[in-house]
Amino acid sequence: MSEPHVRPDVRAFLDILAAHPRPPFTNETIGELRPLAAPGMAMLEPPVGELAVMRDLVIPGPVCDLPARLFDARAERGPGPAVVFFHGGGFVIGDVDTHAPMCAEIARGLDLPVVSVWYRLAPEDPWPAAPDDAEASARWVAENGVALGREITGLVTCGDSAGGDLAIITAMALRNRPAAVPVVLQFALYPSADPAGTYPSTEMFSDGYGLDSKSMGFYQEAYAAEPDHWRTAPVRHDQTGMPPTLIVTASLDPLRDSGRAYAGKTIAAGVRTTYVEMAGTIHGFAGYRRLVPSAQDDLARAITLANAMLAETR
Repeated sequence: MSEPHVRPDVRAFLDILAAHPRPPFTNETIGELRPLAAPGMAMLEPPVGELAVMRDLVIPGPVCDLPARLFDARAERGPGPAVVFFHGGGFVIGDVDTHAPMCAEIARGLDLPVVSVWYRLAPEDPWPAAPDDAEASARWVAENGVALGREITGLVTCGDSAGGDLAIITAMALRNRPAAVPVVLQFALYPSADPAGTYPSTEMFSDGYGLDSKSMGFYQEAYAAEPDHWRTAPVRHDQTGMPPTLIVTASLDPLRDSGRAYAGKTIAAGVRTTYVEMAGTIHGFAGYRRLVPSAQDDLARAITLANAMLAETR
């Protein structure tokens, strides 16, 4: 079998990761690693850049208050959708700081307000804490445009990796029991729509391509999700009536094929779906744009597709 295509800047980044491996995630080390996540991401991402609004918020969650942050390229705007963004990190790490540059880029690129939301993390708060918090935050955004200084007419559920899962799961929850405004697009970057599933990409790319099998094993054990539940594996459940769907994967990602499978599921259900696979790159590329320059074009391409799909809803 021939070797898969790896872009030169991606190969250089993988060589850096191999030369400087991070400590493994364990129940003992996760508390030490979390404070290092935002400074670590700052070395991988460009600066937040120009924005008219970047304001911290607190959203009431089902168990505790949820820190959030509003990003907007405009100080004032007319009625329109808002993006609810859920950060990645395997459900065990990450926050609004780790993903601030990405959220700022999405806010500028979509010309929409973005509300980035923290959710409770495993192993301290295993499944379904994260889906509970994600759904609660989306409902709050739908109902509280006044608190945001915006008139919100719809939601875009969005996220990367674990946050991509939450974008899909939250959209399903709001399909089943609608919020104050509809979900007009779900936009998931390299989600794991079937964590317990067996796919060729899992075996092909689970070691040496950034997202390794040991980390994935820890994430799943810590999260302790019910594997067949719709709030864990949406690909195993009916997608009829879901909003327009944009799924973005990476060709060298162990999660690639579950994203493909989910896109196939929405297409089969008659959902307007766009699926794009970024060739020669890895899981998490949208968060590596400083050290992987081609990832900036990948994220821009994904945002362009999202804009085209949103234009259809208008």
